[in-house]
Amino acid sequence: MTAKAFTVAVAGASGYAGSEAARIIAGHPGLRLGELAAHSNAGQPVAALMPQLAGAPGLATKFTDLDPDHLAGHDAVVLGLPHGASAELAGRLAETNPDIVIVDAGADFRLASAADWRRWYGSEHAGTWAYGLPELPLAGGGRQRDRLAGRRHIAGPGCNASAVALGLAPVLAGGLVDPVALSAALPVGTSGAGRKAKADMIFSEISGGARPYSTGGRHRHVPEILQSLRTAGAPETTSLSLTAILVPMSRGILAVCTGRTLPGTTTGRLLEAFNDAYSDEPFITVLPAGQMASTHPIVGSNMVQISAEADPDSGVSTVLVAIDNLVKGTAGAVVQCLNLALGLPETQGLPRIGLAP
Repeated sequence: MTAKAFTVAVAGASGYAGSEAARIIAGHPGLRLGELAAHSNAGQPVAALMPQLAGAPGLATKFTDLDPDHLAGHDAVVLGLPHGASAELAGRLAETNPDIVIVDAGADFRLASAADWRRWYGSEHAGTWAYGLPELPLAGGGRQRDRLAGRRHIAGPGCNASAVALGLAPVLAGGLVDPVALSAALPVGTSGAGRKAKADMIFSEISGGARPYSTGGRHRHVPEILQSLRTAGAPETTSLSLTAILVPMSRGILAVCTGRTLPGTTTGRLLEAFNDAYSDEPFITVLPAGQMASTHPIVGSNMVQISAEADPDSGVSTVLVAIDNLVKGTAGAVVQCLNLALGLPETQGLPRIGLAP
């Protein structure tokens, strides 16, 4: 444990990403939960909107407004704001306190290409921060974590993007699967759609069914995934079809990634590639042949489960990746990045044991 607990404020704390970040920070031995800011809920009692935090030591009484002068008085700030809303606040925080660590859980700073940002988000690009997926292999060797230690500004990854990138990077880098016409279908828990009330998200509409969204190449995580895969050594010609499917569970993602098997690829070689890439990763479990990744064991944890299989009859390889979209997919990744930025042990304060059943 460090001698000092770093103070961390959360902006956008009343949303799912922000409240989950606050929950993890509240139990972190090296961090102290500070101001909880939520523009639309400013002045509301924190315990009323987030009763899961009622027992957190030093919990703020009420949500505050998004005042950069107040937030800048912390060692670090987590931004859990809607896409497009982080850039202005981040700029004002950095002006007020140049030493402050900012980790954005939104998309504003994830993409390196300004053209990609304009195409997929329809506004001007705010810039590019270090990408916060520590386990991502780099084409020249090493891991993305090498680019995160001590950084002041980090862009947290998207939840679907994390699952697919971690699942496809090793097999593409190893030349085991054709990089053209990859496909990923992702059953996702409804918390992935955010906390805002929507008619199509009420219980009667979502219970007992499955509803795809952002189909036909329209999902905004596509350019982020391709960026990560190319960072990991995939060729520029890599292409991906992504379909996310809301299913009636509150948490979890099961990414079903498929691609055409290249000659010589077997289930054993797929698993060897994953073990070579991730055997030392504390948050990634590569399952042995015959076992399949699933969401139940990882819910509530920062863990990733990966399984893979090559089908010799169809010539298709399938990689399954299971994560909790609110922990490893969002808030857990944010805290993992905070640990790296602040010089804390990377695993500190992060749950590695899931909630099952």
